[in-house]
Amino acid sequence: MTQQLRTSSDARSRARVSTRTASTRTTSTRTSTRPGARDQGLDPALERARRDALRDRHTEGLTRLMTARDDLRGVHALADLVDDAVRWSV
Repeated sequence: MTQQLRTSSDARSRARVSTRTASTRTTSTRTSTRPGARDQGLDPALERARRDALRDRHTEGLTRLMTARDDLRGVHALADLVDDAVRWSV
């Protein structure tokens, strides 16, 4: 178990380093094609509905995964929190 946690933290720290060193050049004349980017032309209600639907879909998938795989409990604190919150709210 300790080896798994150590490996996970090493992998996370490497991932953080690699994202920091990646070059991110943007120009102000281009619009972003990133899925989560804000588009000023969108209706705020539509944007809120899309964001809520995405959150619900991710929560449902996480709950389904945590129900199917008991060995994942305790691996990721945020996943445990979301899973517990969903289980206690139903």
